[in-house]
Amino acid sequence: MLTSDGPADTKARLSWLKTQHGFGSTTARLIVDRVEGRGAEATDVQAYLAVATRYVEDMYSGAKVGLRPLHDALVRHALALGDDVKVSPRKTIVSLYRNHVFAEIKPATKTRVDFGLALKGVGRRVPQRLLETGGLEKGDRITHKIPVSDPAEIDGQLLEWLRLAYELDAGA
Repeated sequence: MLTSDGPADTKARLSWLKTQHGFGSTTARLIVDRVEGRGAEATDVQAYLAVATRYVEDMYSGAKVGLRPLHDALVRHALALGDDVKVSPRKTIVSLYRNHVFAEIKPATKTRVDFGLALKGVGRRVPQRLLETGGLEKGDRITHKIPVSDPAEIDGQLLEWLRLAYELDAGA
């Protein structure tokens, strides 16, 4: 359909899929990328597994290499929450999910990772340390983040909010 009935230009294809067929931006991008020979890792499990490790290595290379221990510690703590936790690296972020994404790890600067949490529906006051991402207003899953620059910042409070994000996704 896209190759026979749709436009030939990438930008025009994206617009055509969205306006003529009602696809969202992400879905349209996935379709166009596949038709044009890109993005196999987004839809093919084997292709994804072949690049997932490289995504993490690339994120924590160069000036950000010192952040890798923070990343690894956050992943270890998330995996300890339950056998249903899955780790999903992308090019710039690592998502942690069970039914949906409940946390994300992003090397934000040379000295800091941002640890995002999905806290929609939390029934208690959020401490100032948890910064709002604007996710509630934008409809994003990740609603808060905790900047982490030092292993000592992966403390009881951070782990308590990680567990809460994990539990909020239990029935989702």
